[in-house]
Amino acid sequence: MLNREILNILSMSKQWGWVLEPDAKRLLSLAGIDVPQFICTDRLDEAIEFAERIEYPVVAKVVSPQVVHKTEAGGVVVGIANKISLTESFQRLSGIDGCRGVLVEESVSGVEMIIGSKVDYQFGPIILMGIGGTGVEIYKDTTLRMAPIEPKDVTSMLRSLKAHRLLEGYRGAQPIHLDALTRNLTAFSHLIMDLGDAVTSIDLNPVFCSPTRCVVGDARIMLT
Repeated sequence: MLNREILNILSMSKQWGWVLEPDAKRLLSLAGIDVPQFICTDRLDEAIEFAERIEYPVVAKVVSPQVVHKTEAGGVVVGIANKISLTESFQRLSGIDGCRGVLVEESVSGVEMIIGSKVDYQFGPIILMGIGGTGVEIYKDTTLRMAPIEPKDVTSMLRSLKAHRLLEGYRGAQPIHLDALTRNLTAFSHLIMDLGDAVTSIDLNPVFCSPTRCVVGDARIMLT
């Protein structure tokens, strides 16, 4: 069941047809999916205080209902290492059309994966997992399952990927945190089932998977 806060986020977002990233990450966190520490603010002093509290480097992103694809609009700055760089980035992002604030969040790393869902007119909600990041359309290394999925399905999906050895530990590298990935995917599956026909698609890309956690770097929720 969707709680009142998730329902409020969905209701508020209908005016744009999609859920802005800070609200999308709040929604995901309420559903039990790991997201970075973040703040969304239109005040530079708040952004600086947050960055100093969680420690640099941080990432800054524009929050605008007019900008769905932030990277293409120059709306993402990574590797911000100090107050001066954050100030410059904050001021530039604040000038982008329709800006309603700047999202500042902890910098995370790991193997870039994608988790997604769309509603198929024949089969209902479909869960996608694969190698993500900017190369997702180049590698096309993904796998699909009908929702809902169980923990055993995550292992099967992982083994279906061509790059599964990279995730399991390749040439001495540590494997990703499989339990964390499994928790996120099963929680995502439950969320998709609860959302029903309220959304048409959800893309979590990239999801950074490391030996210690799997955390959603970016999230886009498109509403019906």
